Amino acid sequence: MFVVFEGIDGSGKTTVSNQVVDRLRASAISVKHLRAEGKFASKVSEAIRDLGRDARHLELDPRTEFLLYVARDVQLIEETLRPALKENDVVLADRFLYTAEILGQEGRRLPKDFTQPVLQAAAGGLSPDLVVLVDVDPVLARARRKAHKIAVVDKRPPSRKGLSGVGLQHRVRSGYRELARANPERWVIIENEDSLEETVVRVTALVATACKSGVAEAIRQFHADAPATRAKASTSLGSEQQALERFLDWVDRRLEREPRVAAYLLGGLFGPGIDERRRALVEQVPEAILAALSGLDDDVSWAIRGRLVDRYPGAVAKTLGGIPNTDTRAAELRARLLPRAPAEVGSSLWRLDDDWAWDARARLAETHPDTVMTGLGWFDSPRAWELRERWFERKGDRIESEYDAARIAARSITGLVGDRAWEIRKRVQAAAPVATLWSLGNTTLPESYRLRAEYLRRAPKVVMGTLKNLRDPLAWEMRNAVVQDCKEAIDSIQSLDDEPAWELRENNLDRWPSTVVKSLGAQAGSERGKALVARQLATHASNVSLLKHVSAIALGIPRGPEFDD
Repeated sequence: MFVVFEGIDGSGKTTVSNQVVDRLRASAISVKHLRAEGKFASKVSEAIRDLGRDARHLELDPRTEFLLYVARDVQLIEETLRPALKENDVVLADRFLYTAEILGQEGRRLPKDFTQPVLQAAAGGLSPDLVVLVDVDPVLARARRKAHKIAVVDKRPPSRKGLSGVGLQHRVRSGYRELARANPERWVIIENEDSLEETVVRVTALVATACKSGVAEAIRQFHADAPATRAKASTSLGSEQQALERFLDWVDRRLEREPRVAAYLLGGLFGPGIDERRRALVEQVPEAILAALSGLDDDVSWAIRGRLVDRYPGAVAKTLGGIPNTDTRAAELRARLLPRAPAEVGSSLWRLDDDWAWDARARLAETHPDTVMTGLGWFDSPRAWELRERWFERKGDRIESEYDAARIAARSITGLVGDRAWEIRKRVQAAAPVATLWSLGNTTLPESYRLRAEYLRRAPKVVMGTLKNLRDPLAWEMRNAVVQDCKEAIDSIQSLDDEPAWELRENNLDRWPSTVVKSLGAQAGSERGKALVARQLATHASNVSLLKHVSAIALGIPRGPEFDD
């Protein structure tokens, strides 16, 4: 029997599938997992996957990407799947051709008359007996991915899918759910938002029953044995304080099962209700709590830093990013940590222009030159260029051929528009195209807009990130061109009170319900802002991202924390 697990990134399908395999084997069912521990059984398929996910390949056409996904699975089918079906009771695949289908059609908007013939030919008459869609809200999926990265550092280049923004995950999830609804004789949907143990037990029973009694009977029992659906929260809230209370209740349901996720969800927040939960998690997931208080300068955040500084000096130093040295506590802590966590202190100096910061950079330039370079963005001063030129002399032509060197060089000129900066962009663009695009910052030169236009469709999230608070006509034109698929278009209008900004918000109230509130910033206290928040609470009160942003307003935090729909 051939069983496939599908789901968006962060849904937990890999974790679930691996645990199901372990339980099936314990019950004497022979199982072959084609992607055990997240690695394809075929080295060729794994190599194709790495090629397709790598954001350095920014020029990759969506049709080429689709064909790579298909090629990955064809190789897996012929090299490992067909032989495994002859030797095992169950062959389990974490992702199959459905991934290429949904990402291509829903994610990249490729027409079916292009994708379907390719998919049909690639399958060669083979189809799964059972497909398990591990379903989860994209907000929770993203929180899980972010929480995981706190514990496990991924040194690979960023994923190409991430360049499109979180809207891609929403479209892909919708596509999977529609495919499941259209094929109920083969697909089942299991929500993986609460107990992982319960999810694993139910799916193990599903597969075991399918082996014994057939897929139809297994699916019937799966639905018959489904737990009672928890009553959904009211669809309407009447105040910001009620939103805070519901958000805290949502966090509390995560505290025991997923403490790192709970800590991540608290990021950027402080005040009554928040602080008690941060303190409760300090010893359980200290590094996650530290990551969640980056840039915060309230008393509880400082107390947490003091409590953890001796055990986690580097993580504490990272939390100082965005806090100026005019805050004496930040200045004293940076000075204290500089000998113990020099790289992390250096990273915290981003956009700091005081004498202590420049003295620290001069000291670190000898021992941690890459860290210093990364933090030179936005500085066009002689001493900034002196540090850059020393680094360029050391690296030589490597900035044109080595990804890491090119990425650092691009980051060092973020926001700069002079001839020297553009010459560097030209040199590093081929090796680090995404970093080069990010380096445009909020620049408005024609050259900047030409580069943005070149990559608007392939990296809309990045392009929108370089438009923050820009008001010129080309910026509005680009936002409107991608806002249907890319919520980061609305992120780029933080606090803007222009009529085009309000029009963009009001045209996307239901498409990006949380982000329009997040974008209000200082406008949340205006009459127009209050009316918008009230409307969203009345319409989208079950959206946890919306609850978090409104909680920030209720707590009096000037700018809503980073979080996504």
